[in-house]
Amino acid sequence: MPSQFWNEEAAARARSFRYEFAERTLAGKTVIVAGGTGGLGAALVALLCREGARVIVGYRSNQERAQALAAAMRGQFGATLMLVGGDLLQEQTRDLMLQTARAGSEPLAGAAIFPGDPARAPLDSLSREAMQASAEANYIGPVLLARQLGAAMEASEAGGNVVLLSTMQGVGVFPSSLNYAAPKAALVHAARVLAATWKKVCVNVVAPGATTSGMAEASVSAGKYDSYLAAGAIPRFGRPEDVARAVRFFLEPDSYITGQVMVVDGGLTIRK
Repeated sequence: MPSQFWNEEAAARARSFRYEFAERTLAGKTVIVAGGTGGLGAALVALLCREGARVIVGYRSNQERAQALAAAMRGQFGATLMLVGGDLLQEQTRDLMLQTARAGSEPLAGAAIFPGDPARAPLDSLSREAMQASAEANYIGPVLLARQLGAAMEASEAGGNVVLLSTMQGVGVFPSSLNYAAPKAALVHAARVLAATWKKVCVNVVAPGATTSGMAEASVSAGKYDSYLAAGAIPRFGRPEDVARAVRFFLEPDSYITGQVMVVDGGLTIRK
């Protein structure tokens, strides 16, 4: 008995070596980039603007940087960013992001959630307050926003995608990174739980490595990762464009991938 879900027309195209590779699939669609004014998030914003997406950019408090990004996107691509300021831990900030998305003619198609904090704290002096602050910035705020935006897309006809930003330190083991790595590792597990919960929304994670922009910039510029480059463990430091392309991959409409982690680290976690 043939499958009730079989699509003979699509199968016939494949047998004839005719394939459908859609391009600019986010053009005109609404995408939220929380933390989109920072180094890595801004690169994704530029990539989406180039594609013609309607981009809503969330930032915590640096309005000057947000306005500078908006001006740059307008100058480079003729794009108009919608800016939403505020802390993700505040319900009104999360509500405003969703309301801004719903104000457009196109439904929300995806969300990339970049916010976090490097939470650098020596292990021997790590305090409850420092751990709590890291958990709020690196886990609680991003998960609350992912839950709200994902639920909205799940209730829509088309569904959508959520991409969370972890770190290679949340996947590999790096000494002295406990306060930062543990909440980021929890974020990976949270993404898998959400991916298993929703049917029309894909949830995935990108874990950047030693990148020349974003939270790793200070460590990279200070020479912390020079030994890995000198030893050939990585061919170069990561660039914000590397991360942007990975996140955009997971934002693809009609995605067939969910609950996965893409480590964008040049191989550092498997060769260090």
